[in-house]
Amino acid sequence: MPRRVLRRPATEGARVRASDALDADAVRRWIDVCVRDLRALRAEIDDINVYPVADSDTGSNLLHTMTAARDGLDGIDGTHAGEALGAAATAAVRAARGNSGTILSQVLRGMAASAAETPVLTGADLVAALRAADTAATKAVARPVAGTMLSVLHAVCTALGDGEHPDVTDVAVLAAKEAARALADTPRQLAPLAAAGVVDAGGRGLVAVFDALVEVLTGARTTVPTCATDRAGVDGAASPRTWEVMYLLSGVDTDAAAGLRRALSALGDSVTVAEAGAGEYAVHVHCADIGAALEAGLEHGRPHRVRVEPLLTPSPAEPAVPADRAVVAVVHGEELAAFVAEEGTPVLAVPAHAEPREEDLLDLVTATAAGHVTVLAGGVGLTAAAERVTSRPELEGRDVVVVPSASPVQVLAALAVHDPNRRAGSDVVAMAEAAAATRRAEIVVAAEDAITWVGRVAAGDVVGFIDGEVVLIESGETGEATVRAATGVLDRMLAVGGELVTVLTGADAPDGVVDVLTDHLRAERPDVELVCYPGGQTDAVLLMGVE
Repeated sequence: MPRRVLRRPATEGARVRASDALDADAVRRWIDVCVRDLRALRAEIDDINVYPVADSDTGSNLLHTMTAARDGLDGIDGTHAGEALGAAATAAVRAARGNSGTILSQVLRGMAASAAETPVLTGADLVAALRAADTAATKAVARPVAGTMLSVLHAVCTALGDGEHPDVTDVAVLAAKEAARALADTPRQLAPLAAAGVVDAGGRGLVAVFDALVEVLTGARTTVPTCATDRAGVDGAASPRTWEVMYLLSGVDTDAAAGLRRALSALGDSVTVAEAGAGEYAVHVHCADIGAALEAGLEHGRPHRVRVEPLLTPSPAEPAVPADRAVVAVVHGEELAAFVAEEGTPVLAVPAHAEPREEDLLDLVTATAAGHVTVLAGGVGLTAAAERVTSRPELEGRDVVVVPSASPVQVLAALAVHDPNRRAGSDVVAMAEAAAATRRAEIVVAAEDAITWVGRVAAGDVVGFIDGEVVLIESGETGEATVRAATGVLDRMLAVGGELVTVLTGADAPDGVVDVLTDHLRAERPDVELVCYPGGQTDAVLLMGVE
């Protein structure tokens, strides 16, 4: 397939003055450069727009939104960066077009909220602003999907981390490089992009936004290839399929906004309900029923500035590769969920001891757009909750199968044998067998006195469980007792065989426990492989699985 690379345009006019600080003047010049580059890239970004609808308007929507942000800066004087960002964000939110434009407006809004009291942004301030942008943009989207501009933004924030970044230019350069890298990954995350041979259009626009910031801070232009190839089988005669409905909604509180997201998600997709300030929200949805979308808004506030545009879905010359199968997971804890997500599996994080909301489980399944979805649930309660959702009418027409697991180590075992090239039924059987064959153990600290069949437990004792049954109790200093319990439980489990041990460390796991287990197995069972991951769970010090 011939390869086409999108590149930044040649410099137009005089090069902007470099800056070593992000003040109001630098913000203004950044927005100006964004407008200039998005205008130059508009046609190319429109041309690679295939998701969520191949309507060739992402570049136009990004440009319209950023142009509004630039116009919002008229009359803003002085050197207060926070005020400049606030004015740009307010104008962008109110004028945002399309899904991509709405997300971009939330990027500006999140940055503005973080920097509201900051006259000049340092490197650490910029990191905080970008993290706030990530949160705001993700919150606005009802069903975030991997492989979109949200993925690019999140990858940038992950790369920046929480560390100290005193140099604002270094932060911008790192953000631009990571955005370009994440953009190149989008076809591997989203099937429609891979089928068309393109990167995500919204993500491409976001890379241009980060590149513009680097130019303003350094004075040097960068040329970043985005590895987009020719669109195969996506051009052709267009026919109307649905409508893009957008409006501003006044008089809305936070709880009502959540209800509106759910109502619109039942009507269509590409739902965003984004805060615009002062109880006002910018609403966007792709749906077949314009009236229902407006009625949903009327039930939660006062719609105004309504815009409706037909969405044209090009008829493919060749069938695109369908997203016919997907595997998703639901686990307790943000840290474990982040690890599962990094492996490319959509995941829902549920707080410890809590059950997931049915709406969240529905969103997890339906966001895959797959006809066959396998749900891996990392606990007895999570499995039961997932099974209840499979009968919901919203999932009619989908084949949703729940693989039961009593522990997240069984979820990891199932994911390890998942093979998308197998037939769906065979793959489900393989994952279910892997989960069932994984013996599980927990090391917990007793919260209160109790009687077990192996003896009395006092509050503060460390208790070892295998497959839900107490097998040993260790007293004394918690760290040492945890190590003794962990090695004792492992020895019992491996006495009946095993080749691989998986350990998830909890939030209260003692320092060095992984090293102790490694040394113990090296000395006692050198034939056994040990893998350890941070689980972050609060209900157990350690979770262990033996395969």
